[in-house]
Amino acid sequence: MFDGTIIADKMQGTVCVEWPRLYYISKYERYEKRRTRVKAHLPKCINAVKGDMVRIAECRPLGKTVSFVVIEKLKGEK
Repeated sequence: MFDGTIIADKMQGTVCVEWPRLYYISKYERYEKRRTRVKAHLPKCINAVKGDMVRIAECRPLGKTVSFVVIEKLKGEK
């Protein structure tokens, strides 16, 4: 399960979710910011839009690029 922000919701029944992470570079002994973006299925019963924080979970492949599903909305825009 991952927590992320919806960055695109223009697809039919699918959203693009992004969350930041830190990646260690041993040569420089420092971290750099990177981000992970995945596409997730958005059920009709969850009213989430662009900018909302959501929790996603892995599931069986629902399409060529969709292997996650939104299970709950954590925070939304006001």
